[in-house]
Amino acid sequence: MEEVRVAEKRLSDYRAIIGGPAFAEILALASKLKGKRVAHVNATGYGGGVAELLHSLVPLQRDVGLDVHWFVLDGSNAFFTATKTMHNALQGSDVGLTPDMEATYRHFNELNAAGFKDEYDYVIIHDPQPAPFANLCERKGKWIWRCHIDLTSPNPSVLRLLAPHLEAYDAAVFSAREYAPPTVQFPRIYVNPPAIDPTSPKNRHVYREELETILPRFEVDFDRPVITQVGRFDPWKDPLGVIDAYRLVKKKIPKVQLLLVASMARDDPEGWMWFERSARHAGDDPDIHFLTDLRGVGALEVNVLQRQTDVSIAKSLREGFGLIVSESLWKNVPVVGGDVTGIRLQIKDGRHGYLVSSVRECADRTIELLRSPAKRKAMGKAGRERVRKHFLITRYLREYLRIFSDLAAGS
Repeated sequence: MEEVRVAEKRLSDYRAIIGGPAFAEILALASKLKGKRVAHVNATGYGGGVAELLHSLVPLQRDVGLDVHWFVLDGSNAFFTATKTMHNALQGSDVGLTPDMEATYRHFNELNAAGFKDEYDYVIIHDPQPAPFANLCERKGKWIWRCHIDLTSPNPSVLRLLAPHLEAYDAAVFSAREYAPPTVQFPRIYVNPPAIDPTSPKNRHVYREELETILPRFEVDFDRPVITQVGRFDPWKDPLGVIDAYRLVKKKIPKVQLLLVASMARDDPEGWMWFERSARHAGDDPDIHFLTDLRGVGALEVNVLQRQTDVSIAKSLREGFGLIVSESLWKNVPVVGGDVTGIRLQIKDGRHGYLVSSVRECADRTIELLRSPAKRKAMGKAGRERVRKHFLITRYLREYLRIFSDLAAGS
């Protein structure tokens, strides 16, 4: 395993955003945990929402007095193919693991666990990739399994494979209570939905000089309507459905353009297949733009593109949370999102955007918003305030501090 380096952050930089009482509450909670050692373990240090969260959470936990370390797994393409299959299965795919996949999964977990020594008060294992650690390591502290995916209809064979490992943890944390499968006996369950960092390059204020430098790099006419989906090329994000919805929108609003923006994560070998499938589906339409981190689209560029978007699309078929939704709302952009739990957590239908269940609904609601600037502005304003109250990284930090204290009290 490898330890991830993170930049420093200061909780004081968030005080003006969250207010004095919320700032003081975090400090009070942290004062009882000074010096506690924490380890996070996940599959990758970049690409995807978990890595993005940890790049903000880890330095903030350090700033309030905890000794925090973040480790990522070593693995082969075969391992990450197996874990991606597992991820899909846990979100409802009928395809389970082959015996070879199970063997690869077990082998790399044994290999990584052998290099991990529990010298911590709290160990947080993120998602299925390192889940067996709880049974492979000699444990001293409190162990928490943090699930970031939607487990409302998991593939039974894969859940049975994981259950003995998951039940070994002291607690599990989910983004929504309904994600906790009733067939798995967790000693404790906590709910802590993810959140965005308003000071990160992806969400901070963008200066005019930055806009003038970045926007000309893209062959997009920002004087024409723009709709954007940011997220991995993944079957659950339904990129093909997004393209189909865009085509219906284009019949009514011919000047509309679609941006599909993604990072290609190390732990998602399936991403390239879905990128190619999406590109074939788009054909030679010059108004569909594929923009990835491999072509110079980093966090700041995503920030700029989101701010130049008229309507944000998040047409997920399953979604553990979907940071893209809160990211867009924070920038005063309404969202047309899939009517799934992770997105319902963030959007109230008709107030911050719309929840949709089909390509046609997605297109119709997008057309409605593109034709009504006043409605877009009102929804965007309401959305930003909702994110400020409920979905900022400081709330995420606060809830982890509460979980740590609760587990310590229960010991």
